[in-house]
Amino acid sequence: MFPSRRSFLALTGGAAATAAIYGFSAAPAWAEPRFPRNPFTLGVASGDPAPDGVVLWTRLAPEPQAADGLGGMPPYQVQVVWQVATDPDFRAVVKAGTETAAPELAHSVHVEVAGLNPSSDYWFRFRVGSEESPAGHTRTAPAPGSDPGKITFGLASCQSWAGGRYAAYRTMAQEDLDLVVHVGDYTYEGRNHETLADFRNNHAKYKSSPDLQAAHARFPFVVTFDDHEVENNWAGGVSQPDNEASNEPQRFLQLRANAFQAYYEHLPLRRPQRPTGPDMVLYRALDYGSLAKFHVLDTRQYRSDQLTENFPGGPQHPDVYDPSRTLMGDAQEQWLFNGLSSSTARWNVIAQQTMMAQYDYDPTETLSVNHDQWDGYVVSRNRLTNFINQQNPANPVILSGDWHAAFVNDVLLDHSDPASKVVTTEFVGTSISSGCGWAQAIKDGLPANPHTRYINPDKRGWTRCTVTADEFRSDYIIVPSAADTTSPAAVDASFVVRNGRPGAVRV
Repeated sequence: MFPSRRSFLALTGGAAATAAIYGFSAAPAWAEPRFPRNPFTLGVASGDPAPDGVVLWTRLAPEPQAADGLGGMPPYQVQVVWQVATDPDFRAVVKAGTETAAPELAHSVHVEVAGLNPSSDYWFRFRVGSEESPAGHTRTAPAPGSDPGKITFGLASCQSWAGGRYAAYRTMAQEDLDLVVHVGDYTYEGRNHETLADFRNNHAKYKSSPDLQAAHARFPFVVTFDDHEVENNWAGGVSQPDNEASNEPQRFLQLRANAFQAYYEHLPLRRPQRPTGPDMVLYRALDYGSLAKFHVLDTRQYRSDQLTENFPGGPQHPDVYDPSRTLMGDAQEQWLFNGLSSSTARWNVIAQQTMMAQYDYDPTETLSVNHDQWDGYVVSRNRLTNFINQQNPANPVILSGDWHAAFVNDVLLDHSDPASKVVTTEFVGTSISSGCGWAQAIKDGLPANPHTRYINPDKRGWTRCTVTADEFRSDYIIVPSAADTTSPAAVDASFVVRNGRPGAVRV
């Protein structure tokens, strides 16, 4: 049961958050909300854990697929009560408050809880009127400078709609993880998706999955988008060629703004990540004591347009060496370099979207690469590998997704020279559910890529990463099929990177 009004006021000091957190809401208050069904149809989530807190999320949507994208909610502000406890039965509630769910943000709720203990487990829930949400579990990050000994997290990406069931998330939810890092393609756009209602309802469809809800209710997520949350292969302010919006730049920017807002509304992101129109600052860093620092990138919003659309690969375009081209944008690139330089963590984890290491799809002497990945932005990759080589930040490890296939790659100082120095390791996770129609092309190209230690384009799943002072271990976990509801998962391969020795070794 939730506390009485007297005990609630004692916990909160009588203060209630308002819609001013999100900006002014013109909607009137709904004093006594009544719902046709429980409004917590999309579950609960937590994210971006800090040593003293975490952001909690839910959205009120009694009719999540309502055509107007408002989830069956009336145009009122609603006060949502939240609680955080140290036990799953909520006998020891340590934080509580209210947050305003406003129609301007589709009645989503983002509660930034502070004052919690580091490296601690907490349970949370919400209430509005007489309706109560499912309970969620979360875990805070270690104290600054402390050594947690070990952290374990999941790497996920690419979860095209699988009819409501995600075998990878079902098996992930059975684990004991400190967090989940999602590197993009959380949703897949429809070709007709353009309005805010379109994107809201697409997110609501994905959030209806019981497996996805279970994972969100079990672990804090750290998320960043790739292309399909907006549209396939978008680049900066440039739409893909076969989209009607590509001929109208302002129309595409409005589409992007709608997609960004729906993304924020449906994920546990903090206030600095709330978009302003078509702009959203998503790159950020999270510290896990002295053991790991996560540098989370956005390699879509600031990139130069792709040079070619050849798929899965094509002859290397000469302009990949144009110094004016960028994948991260100047500001984000400098932010990353500064973060790596100042980091005192044993492991520097760079979580980003597309494959960084070169992959040649032509087993002959002709180089064939995918220009949507870092292969299309060689100068950007070389700046990063040169920086790592010269500045020597501790143990950089790259996490990637996008390609619906698992890889373990040595990232070379200069991929034009196969004998070049290995500067870091890249773990590319397979997809949660998205198929890999180009699997044979990946297999055919493997002999041309001696720096690639492992591939699996045939199976869906996720990657379990275990980090200690001595090693970074990645277990590639696969499921029999993306929508399987009963079969157990299996470890297909395991690789480790040893402290101070870039390059992965198969266990």
